[in-house]
Amino acid sequence: MSFPTHRPRRLRTTPAMRRLTAEHRLSAAELILPAFIREGLSEPNPIASMPGVQQHTTETLKRAAAEAVGLGVGGIMLFGIPAVRDATGTASLDPDGVLNKAIRDVRAEVGDELVIMSDVCLDEFTDHGHCGVLDSGGYVDNDATLEIYGRMAVAQAEAGAHVLGPSGMMDGQIAVIRQALEAAGHANTAVVAYAAKYASAFYGPFREAVDSQLKGDRRTYQMDAANRREAILEVELDLEEGADMVMVKPAMSYLDILADVAAMSPVPVAAYQISGEYSMIEAAAANGWIDRRAAITESVLGIKRAGANMVLTYWASELAGWLKES
Repeated sequence: MSFPTHRPRRLRTTPAMRRLTAEHRLSAAELILPAFIREGLSEPNPIASMPGVQQHTTETLKRAAAEAVGLGVGGIMLFGIPAVRDATGTASLDPDGVLNKAIRDVRAEVGDELVIMSDVCLDEFTDHGHCGVLDSGGYVDNDATLEIYGRMAVAQAEAGAHVLGPSGMMDGQIAVIRQALEAAGHANTAVVAYAAKYASAFYGPFREAVDSQLKGDRRTYQMDAANRREAILEVELDLEEGADMVMVKPAMSYLDILADVAAMSPVPVAAYQISGEYSMIEAAAANGWIDRRAAITESVLGIKRAGANMVLTYWASELAGWLKES
């Protein structure tokens, strides 16, 4: 390249020029809103560590889903918080339990206008807070957990979920869930595999959001932050087992992983902008240290640029509103 023949700034001269030459754009249809519903609430319960996010009642969850539809948001991911927990997460299988009922309620409210996704994991339902059942030594029993995941998946499909999101990082979970769905006549229910889910320090606010009972950590099943190649192995295994979509979680500190996965995946790739990412931006903005709207937009655009076809973000509806304005 030689100056002045080449002046890249020519394509940055005006907002219209920058819009015309932008390589990536955000779309509301690519956003997924994670939402929490807690059993027994009469009023929504604000989550202190996630300003602007709340544990919903049935009515406020239905309103949030309807609002998302109106804004053109692509999907909603539901997480349920039961009133009673036990060692094996029994409430997760109850057709009238908090999560399965929420799926039915949201499906009745919005039908097929919004992709309804649900969390297939035991951490919200167990009294020890782990994503699976424990053996006598306190270790998460992979295969015993899979049996429950299969039943959970069928219960959520029967409640009306379009997409199931197994997030527990158990070996073989996609295969077991896919087989259970086929056997129960739910061949059209899709599965988004949390294929590369890392043990992260940034999950902290989510623990408050789901009233986690966890003591210790999840490092024996979630991935080690030091590992990059291993993510491709996890994705390949989930694809072989029948995943319809794959996910990288978290997003911010794992954009290299996201780019790797996007480069090799034959199916759509999701990324989850998690609670800690949300809370850091909200806290910095509240202190006047950064421009809130610009930081939110840039953070989600960065995830899209790294290769995500869809982004789970707690700002989904707000960001969709901004996109609609512009």
